[in-house]
Amino acid sequence: MRLSAILCPLCLLFGGSFVKAQSADNDRTAPTAAVTHSSPADSKSPDPLGEAKAFLRDGEYDAALQKYQQLLQERPKSPDAWAGIARVYLKKKDVQQASDTVSKGLTLADAWPLHTVLGEIYFRQGRISDAEREWVEVLNAGHRNSRVYLGLARVRWALSMNDSARLLIDKAYQLDPNDPDIENFRSTIRRHSDRLPSTEGVVAEASASHSEAGLTSFQQDPSSPRAGRACTLVSKVNSSDIRMVRMLIDPEHLRGYGLSVAINGEGSTLLLDTGASGILINREIADKAGLAKLGEARIRGIGDRGDMQGYLAMVHSIRVAGLEFQDCMVRVADARSVLGRDGLIGADMFEDFLVDIDFPIETLHLRELPKRPSDTEQQQISRATANAGPDNGPKQDDEATKGVQLGQPATSGLTGRYIAPEMKSYTSVYRFGHDLLVRTKVGDAPVKLFLLDTGSLDNTISPTVAREVTKVYGEPHAVLKGLNGSVSKLYSASKAVLQFGHLRQENQEILAFDLSGVSDDLGTEVSGSLGFTMLRMLDIKIDYRDGLVDFSYDPKRLIHF
Repeated sequence: MRLSAILCPLCLLFGGSFVKAQSADNDRTAPTAAVTHSSPADSKSPDPLGEAKAFLRDGEYDAALQKYQQLLQERPKSPDAWAGIARVYLKKKDVQQASDTVSKGLTLADAWPLHTVLGEIYFRQGRISDAEREWVEVLNAGHRNSRVYLGLARVRWALSMNDSARLLIDKAYQLDPNDPDIENFRSTIRRHSDRLPSTEGVVAEASASHSEAGLTSFQQDPSSPRAGRACTLVSKVNSSDIRMVRMLIDPEHLRGYGLSVAINGEGSTLLLDTGASGILINREIADKAGLAKLGEARIRGIGDRGDMQGYLAMVHSIRVAGLEFQDCMVRVADARSVLGRDGLIGADMFEDFLVDIDFPIETLHLRELPKRPSDTEQQQISRATANAGPDNGPKQDDEATKGVQLGQPATSGLTGRYIAPEMKSYTSVYRFGHDLLVRTKVGDAPVKLFLLDTGSLDNTISPTVAREVTKVYGEPHAVLKGLNGSVSKLYSASKAVLQFGHLRQENQEILAFDLSGVSDDLGTEVSGSLGFTMLRMLDIKIDYRDGLVDFSYDPKRLIHF
């Protein structure tokens, strides 16, 4: 559900400058000030700012808020106090209060610590380009701050610019190894780059989720690799054409398309779902396949009943047509059926291929991804993409990260994004783990982020976004069932015109419900989902490696069911 214009990851900078303000944050140009990482009890002299930061990092948000407010009483214009309070509200998932706090703080002190947290708020609001612009401006002003590098690393990671993301997060870690947000994101990137095969990390982090309305999310860091990341494709194939299986609601209505999948030789039909990750199966299939429980897993989806209980299991062999994966971690729902189906298979299982879901001819095409340039050429691309600059000041010919000291490309196996010539017309998307967020314009409202979700039956939208462009009505008789039961508060948007990729679609009515839980899990605003009923008319090509999607529509190819 993408706007026709392709997302430009490198935004042009504005020419403004920031007022330098004394701050205790790690800033190389700021006056020297010690940052305490010890507990408040160990402090020998009163240090409200240090104590507030310690409480914040320990997750004691109310105590942190009290300390920051104490600091404001002493120094009403303290940018560190205003920024700290805003960060507390972000942690408490009160985005509006965080935004209001920064706005008030900026009227008193237009300083870089407040612009840094403003970038964090923009990122959470789904305004990722605006967030990047704020952080770049802070760096252009000469402030080498760990939270700025963290923010830019998150942007680059979402844009599949993985090599520069790692360099940026390593820079953040060098400046502040005690920030838990930095350490968590750094660990995520390292796990992904190393493709860790061990089950311990997966078991410790397990809690993937899926819903009938799509909107899969992770309880752990949503950027972490899918549970099946250690899967090894043992079949020596460069391409494959796999016939998809019709999955019906009733004899006259199509629910979705599935794939015939053998789990340790046991046959099953799993719904092909771009909103899911890896494989989720029901207990009956797991029992037939002889799967042993390795650890608990909470399976979260749409619905008001709370998380479904489940567990993790290791599968020796997973076969899909001529492809075989070995030693894969899967999730098993305790229920004997997953919304009446055997389970789900995420499209990211095939992320090493160009994934072409050709709905009009009911075929999944897997093709070899475009070859990257040589290592030497790729290093040049990575450096240009990362916009590396000298440590003693910003370069003046960059667009996105002037003044960022990145050094040489990493040798960790992470690669920079490569857009092959034949993919210049593809749409750039943000990738959060397995989730692909598409820039989508809804009516005349600013661009939003919608989840590409073939597992969701219909398009959906958040009531807040719907009210920006149309009338919203309560739907007391409508029913939306997810993996975790029914959704109690449903609304209907009378009309919403969606533009994404190179396409435009008018919805006479679109279902609306609260998506804040999904947004909180991913760490950025998800304003809706592009569902199967609309997507089944399209041929969708997905390049997971480079964060690219292509939508094509040809009414002559449609199969009428």
